[in-house]
Amino acid sequence: MAETRKERDSMGEMEVPADAYYGASTQRAVINFPISELRFSRTFVKALGLIKKFAAQANLEFGDLAEKSAQAISNAAQEVADGKFDKHFVVDVFQTGSGTSTNMNANEVIANRAMELLGGKLGDRHLIHPNDHVNFGMSSNDCIPTAIHIAALIDIKESLKPALEELYAALKRKSDEFMPVIKTGRTHLQDATPIRLGQEFLGYAGQVERAIERLDYSVSRLSEVALGGTAVGTGINSRPEFPSKVLSKISKVIGIELKESDNHFQAQSTIDEVVDCSGQLKTIAVSLLKIANDIRWLGCGPRGGIGEIALPEVQPGSSIMPGKVNPVIAESLTMVCAQVIGNDATIALAGASGNFELNVMMPVAAYNLLQSINLLAKASSNFSRQCIDGLTATDKGPHFVEQGLALCTALVPAIGYDASANISKIAFKTGKTVREVALQETKLSKEELDALLDPFKMTAPGL
Repeated sequence: MAETRKERDSMGEMEVPADAYYGASTQRAVINFPISELRFSRTFVKALGLIKKFAAQANLEFGDLAEKSAQAISNAAQEVADGKFDKHFVVDVFQTGSGTSTNMNANEVIANRAMELLGGKLGDRHLIHPNDHVNFGMSSNDCIPTAIHIAALIDIKESLKPALEELYAALKRKSDEFMPVIKTGRTHLQDATPIRLGQEFLGYAGQVERAIERLDYSVSRLSEVALGGTAVGTGINSRPEFPSKVLSKISKVIGIELKESDNHFQAQSTIDEVVDCSGQLKTIAVSLLKIANDIRWLGCGPRGGIGEIALPEVQPGSSIMPGKVNPVIAESLTMVCAQVIGNDATIALAGASGNFELNVMMPVAAYNLLQSINLLAKASSNFSRQCIDGLTATDKGPHFVEQGLALCTALVPAIGYDASANISKIAFKTGKTVREVALQETKLSKEELDALLDPFKMTAPGL
């Protein structure tokens, strides 16, 4: 039987593992919520550690904590932020809706480590108390939503935005490379007027460029946080200057300017900014899903499909069909997009579940938001490096253009819509090209037809 020690909280004693840095409240949560294997992300724990660290420093400056206690808490919280105690963050995501269990998990780990730094033993609450000292000036109700925002901001800044910028650059390079390549445009999955392959990729690059703009907007909204509102937004048991002092310190560390909400009642009773950010992530996922599927279609074949581009061959595609290679990198991205879209549905429901002064689905909203950010970041970067960078154009695009019936569109200014439509029908029935039929059925000379049916001229405005 594993060794245990006794820890105490306001409900009494609990047996906890002897080497655990968490305490009684966390152990109760472990027992109460044996739901899943899901835990909060590394960045979320980092955000909690930073909040607790700089709260201790602010409370020292206010004279609310003794110097030795504040320094020990600050050092312990930094270790938590650095990931040294991640294995002691053991509470399931599906827990109390305020995230109180995870807040207490942080408070207890930091308190026990601080006691250890002061020469005490784990569970020595008379030295450092998880509520009275580590949590001083805060409640779960303003600490947890603040941690959600900070974690999302860090992951967007350090992971998602760079990944999207990388993808944008890759698509833009391919746009430039493919600009001389003519191909058939497609609307309704049917042949349309010619387009340059580079123009098609310019559209993809534009989607990602706007995705980055959407992220920047979300960052501006997430930067306003709930810290200072404590239990219900009134700020009880917290100094008015406390949040600004803590946030200014965190801002310097993460390189993002944080500010206290100017409406704590809104900031704590809702997770609207989280819902908004998730909506932006869903839009990004929709854009990437479109791009990934287009890439798959453009590369389908190699002999029975469109095949206008060749995708990098990264692994065998079949356990039964020798030589088959599949667009697996694009497929991976499509599944990530599906997950993000599903996460957004969860977050929307969570956002609608705040009654009166507090949202009570914060943990699941936090988990899904941070998962969406990180999935999109990794998948976008992987898509850039293992798919987009290695794309090449084939000769099928120009071939399809010459065989295409939509070339008739260029004849409309010269011979009219009806006559052009008739040429298209004849070409389709006889298997001839539009050029061949037009030379037979109209009075246009070969030189005039060559000028009218120049596909590159059709890729720019003009008559």
